[in-house]
This record gives sequence, structure tokens and C-alpha cells, in this order.
Amino acid sequence: MPVAVKKTVKFLKLTYLWVVRILFASNHFNVPFWRRLHLAIVGGFVPDQYVLYDLKHRPKSAYLSEFDWYRSRFINDPFNPMLNNKIVCAEVMKDDALVPETLFIKNKGRYVSYADRKRLSNVDGAMDALKEAGSVFMKPIGAGKGKGVHRLDFRDGQTYLDETATPPSDIKALLRKQDGWFFCRCIEQHPGLAKIYDKTSNTIRLITLRDPENGKFKVFFAVLRIGTAKTVPIDNGSVGGLVAKIDLDTGTLSEARSLWAQTVHPVHPNSAAPIEGVQIPQWEELKAQMVELAERFPFLQFVAWDILLAQEGPYIIEANTSSGVNIIQIWGPQRQNELGDFYRAHGVIH
Repeated sequence: MPVAVKKTVKFLKLTYLWVVRILFASNHFNVPFWRRLHLAIVGGFVPDQYVLYDLKHRPKSAYLSEFDWYRSRFINDPFNPMLNNKIVCAEVMKDDALVPETLFIKNKGRYVSYADRKRLSNVDGAMDALKEAGSVFMKPIGAGKGKGVHRLDFRDGQTYLDETATPPSDIKALLRKQDGWFFCRCIEQHPGLAKIYDKTSNTIRLITLRDPENGKFKVFFAVLRIGTAKTVPIDNGSVGGLVAKIDLDTGTLSEARSLWAQTVHPVHPNSAAPIEGVQIPQWEELKAQMVELAERFPFLQFVAWDILLAQEGPYIIEANTSSGVNIIQIWGPQRQNELGDFYRAHGVIH
């Protein structure tokens, strides 16, 4: 594709994202429309960032905006599709890391069991895969932010959807209605993380980036994402889950915060288990493993890893080509700090 055409396509994508994801973004803090419009035009901020970053009292120039994040999603080009497609990503990663086993796929109306890929299957085959596995996550092949994710369980002859007893006929109706999904086997999380809240898999978002000066990967940032009773079966901050910052030196958790509210949680709001001060198990080993894994992909510059820590080690749930800036900047601005410098080195901002 000619360079001019690529630039035009990129411009059109960013224009679409500005309109849909910024101008008409979710507004959990009820920011007035006139201010929303001003934020979108002057800097590309969404209304939630006005409150989360306290832009009434702090300068916008200190913070990376939502539009800056969208521009950053091109840093790994042309390898973005490798990470954005969850099936492809798992296939690429499985020789170098633990990944949850893919069991079943439905795409363009075609059902395929990974146990017998040479033959087309059907919705009953999907139900058989669920019964054999006992517990699976149903995920969209391409979407992010926890959209369209469900947990399906089969135990004691009963089927469950997101921890609620559900007739098999309703499960089948969901599988028929939705397209572009896959089943992956559920992994039991480490007891140390289950102790905080055991109704969701609480995953680590760990970011590795390639230092523009020495060309080596490093761990830049990490949080533990923690689900609540309102987010079951997922833990994503983008759907109202909690995030606790992980001290990179010690692996110790901060208090948990939300991207949808200004409250802080030293203990879990549902389980009452401690969050602040909890130590992430196997932290030093985990950091070393993730840097080593990132270095196996010399064509990438930035990876936001979603990691389920199990007793036997870390499982790569997803490897994302970018990371939303809110989950990073609720702990402090980045435009004049390390992430901003990284973006500048790659021409994302000036």
C-alpha cells in the first residue's frame, strides 16, 4: 500500500475514533456538555479524565490524553494484528509462555472444535466442549476492554452463565446469537490473589516498553486489576473494576481505585479482604520472565501484558499493543515523564 494511502487510512481511523470514542465517550461523572466539547477539541480528553486527573486545578499539559493513547496504537505497526487477534496472539505466544488452552471457535457462523479442527462442528459441539472442560471463558476474538466476555460453567449437571444458574437452552441461544468468539479453558488463579476476591480472575496488567536509548525492554508499570460483585466475571477497570498499583521494586499493592469513581479501597468492598500492602507472589521471577518474553519479539516496541498468575506461574491472557492511559495516570501525570518521552521518541506527541 502506498505511503500516502496508509497516512490517509490512519487519519480516517483517528478521525472516527475522535468522534465516537472521545466526543461521545462515556461520562460517568456527569461533566457538562460544553466542557466535554472543549476537552475533546482542546487536547483530545474525555470527560472522565477531567475528574480523574482533576483538570480543573491541574494543567492539561501534564497529562497524556485519550487521543494521545489512540495515536500510540500505531507504534507496533505493522504487527498490531498479531496482538489484536486473541487467537493469533495465543498461537504466537504458546511456544514461549503459558497461555490458556483454546478449545472452540465460532467465526462467520462456522463452529470449529480445536479437538478436531478438520471437521466443522455445531452449537452442540460447543456445549460438549464446555461440559468436558467444566469451566471456560467465552471471549470475542478481536474486541478489548472486557466487552462480550462471559464465564460458562458446567458442574453437577447444571450450566452457569457468569456465576448464575442458566438453562442450557439459554446458553445455546447466546452461542448462536454471537459470532466471532472462542472458548478458552479457565485457569485457577494463585491463592494469594483469590484471597482478595475469588468471584473473578484478578489479572495483572504489566507494561514492558523498549527503552529508546538502549533498545532493551524494561518493566515500566504494573497494576493488579480486581473484580467486584458488579463486574463478575471480569476484572477490567474499563467496566468498573478496581485497580491497585504494584510497586515495581517490592511487588506490594497500593490501595485500589476505580476509573468510574473517586473512592479508594484499602480493603475489597465486597470480600473485606486487605488490598493495600498485599504482596504479589513470585514478583521478582515474574518481572524477569516478562522482560525475557518481551525480548523474544524484537519487532515490538511496547506490550501491555494481561497476566493471570497461577500457582505454577504466569499465564498470558492477552498481549496488547497499547494500554489506556487512565489506568496509568490516576497515579500521576505522564506527559512530561517516562511514557511521554517514549511517545515522543515514536512521534506520537511532540
